[in-house]
Amino acid sequence: MVVNEADTEPPKKKPLSENEKRKKKIVPGSLMKAVVRPGGSDSGPSDGDQVIYHSTVRTLDGVLVESTRSDNGGKGTPIRHVLGKSKMLLGLLEGIPTMLKGEVAMFKMEPQMHYGEDDCPISVPDNFPKEDELHFEIELIEFFKAKVVTDDLGVVKKVINEGQGWESPREPYEVKAWISAKTAAGKVIMSHTKGEPYFFTFGKSEVPKGLEMGIGTMTREEKAVIYVTSQYLTESPLMPVVEDYDEVQFEVELVHFIQVRDMLGDGRLIKRRIRDGKGDFPMDCPLHDSLLRVHYKGMIVNEENRVFYDTRVDNDSEPLEFSSGEGLVPEGFEMSVRLMLPGEIALVSCPPDYAYDKFPRPANVPEGAHIQWEIELLGFEMPKDWTGLDFSSIMNEAEKIRNTGNRLFKEGKYELAKAKYEKVLREFNHVNPQDDEEGKVFVDTRNLLHLNVAACYLKVGECRKSIETCNKVLEAKPAHVKGLYRRGMAYMANGDFEEARNDFKMMMKVDKSAEPDATAALSKLKQKEQEVEKKARKQFKGLFDKKPGEISEAKVDEDGNPSTSENQQDSEENGDADGTNSEDSHEAAPDPRQRSWFSLFWPTGKRIFESLGLQRCTIL
Repeated sequence: MVVNEADTEPPKKKPLSENEKRKKKIVPGSLMKAVVRPGGSDSGPSDGDQVIYHSTVRTLDGVLVESTRSDNGGKGTPIRHVLGKSKMLLGLLEGIPTMLKGEVAMFKMEPQMHYGEDDCPISVPDNFPKEDELHFEIELIEFFKAKVVTDDLGVVKKVINEGQGWESPREPYEVKAWISAKTAAGKVIMSHTKGEPYFFTFGKSEVPKGLEMGIGTMTREEKAVIYVTSQYLTESPLMPVVEDYDEVQFEVELVHFIQVRDMLGDGRLIKRRIRDGKGDFPMDCPLHDSLLRVHYKGMIVNEENRVFYDTRVDNDSEPLEFSSGEGLVPEGFEMSVRLMLPGEIALVSCPPDYAYDKFPRPANVPEGAHIQWEIELLGFEMPKDWTGLDFSSIMNEAEKIRNTGNRLFKEGKYELAKAKYEKVLREFNHVNPQDDEEGKVFVDTRNLLHLNVAACYLKVGECRKSIETCNKVLEAKPAHVKGLYRRGMAYMANGDFEEARNDFKMMMKVDKSAEPDATAALSKLKQKEQEVEKKARKQFKGLFDKKPGEISEAKVDEDGNPSTSENQQDSEENGDADGTNSEDSHEAAPDPRQRSWFSLFWPTGKRIFESLGLQRCTIL
């Protein structure tokens, strides 16, 4: 029996943290504790807890060195640390976890347990006797599990009452909250706890920065205290004047927030939730293609919100029912509905290019109109789950989706069509044919879907992706005629003429019945090669027919490309040669970047001049 040495190695120990390394330096007798007043809790604080305490330091003779207490000359502001995250004196790091809430203890520390520690992470105060043994009187006021909002501990949250759900406000949500603020010493600064909750828009600097960051971790109806240090106390309408506070404690109750989503990230398509729906966002939203039922009212923004359609008025109170993912409604409308919960009402502000400028426009909607929809999602039905279906039923469902994709393809909605084909291909990853006959049907259908995806890529100019998708079919079946044809067309569109020629010739070799299609493709390929060569020759006409020493000038059009009057005349008479042969048979218009044998050796005239840094080229 061969024993793998790796199996016999002991598990690697987790490396020690910096605090653990420091604690290993503690020697017996260097830290002594005496309880002055017992505490009242069952257990002490641990890593991750925020501890709030007063500290008074004296020499062994009783001389006061420093204190946080106002009656000892301090500011009256207790110290706030998060165990395991804050930089603390070694003696306190070791001693405070032994205390209970409300306890007062005296710690006798040798120098290496306070500021006399080698490489102490805390800078020593001026005139501090760091070489002396000292007494630290500590009162542990409070401790609790802290939500650390900022890494520098400038914003820390204490949860008083847990909220509902898990969603938290973020930019540009609209927020309502009860808010009060006081100093660490307990002095009330402001209170907004009566009348109406304070309303603000998240991300608009309408509350201090640290407070907003803390509220951004809260959920609906949560109540919390947010501790904010001075560097995060920015001026705002809530606190127009920020005094020299070291720290402010905000008590916040998050009453409500309205989900406002910038759908495009540029402020043009905005979805504002008016009424909450049922369920958890986004798990219970119709993110996947579904059958949706909505009521909506459409308004034109720049015409004082004139209503141009209302399902409750113009459709006899019947809702609109449509399947998402099929281009049946404007893009901005569908994007918004996919992020709604059942029962939710939302107000959507939409720019023209996501409304009706690229969608069949109602007669009473002018071109270029900005639209506002008020949408209520009544409900939706998820697509049928294929789990438990027999093979025949699965293939029937797949065929329905593929036919939808075919319709979208014919309508020129190539991205939507591709999404349908790819959806079936993902589902096919979980389908297991039970016999050879089922296996053949399955493989043939999968190949057909891959080639449909390749056709979509070709239509949107993604020639390389089209070729890669065809390869998924041809790697398993090199003689697949449709795969060869589709890849050949992609090669031709990409300017890879030799590769295209090889695929078309292979078609005739493996299937004589494909000879007419292959011959037509080869004829088209020859025409493309001639067109590219002709264009290349026109670009350089007159450039190389001068005598040695003469200068030949190449005309440059406004885009910096070489041109001649003959080129211009040809363009006017014949149009764009690259776009004249588009067909409806899943072929794509050739890419203008296509190459020929001529361009492999000679770059364009523009590139020649640019490489020489000249507008005119001297022929030697």
